[in-house]
Amino acid sequence: MATVIRLARFGAKKRPYYHIVVTDSRNARNSGNVLETVGKYDPMQPKDSDKRVVLKIDEVKAWMAKGAKPSDRVYKFLANAGLVEKKPVPVQTKKHLQSEKTQMKIKDKADKLAKAAEEKAAAEAAAKEAEAAAAETPAEEATAETPVADAPVAE
Repeated sequence: MATVIRLARFGAKKRPYYHIVVTDSRNARNSGNVLETVGKYDPMQPKDSDKRVVLKIDEVKAWMAKGAKPSDRVYKFLANAGLVEKKPVPVQTKKHLQSEKTQMKIKDKADKLAKAAEEKAAAEAAAKEAEAAAAETPAEEATAETPVADAPVAE
């Protein structure tokens, strides 16, 4: 017989309330063939409430020593209570990623934006160089090219 520690649903419609029970893994969820009730879980309570999960820690430890395996949800409760080590978070599958076509579009757009930024930076640098070159030469050229005698005289 494989014993498990799992949730058995009680409560009214749209008002769930669970008992944390030890039972044979072959039994249905609410079959009534429960070896022992070792806690309660009220999901309607706030997450930080002490009444949300209530465990009989000594009894849970005794059943786990006998080989009872907790379900995934009960395992989280036990980990939060410090009775077992927390499992590492599993790596997500690729289903959360966008399709290859969308990823290619995003990459192309990013490449275009990067290229435009580079071109803009190059144009600004060239403009600064031209401005700097123009700032140096006009003073010398203005005195050499525009003699005062050639200027038209107003009559």
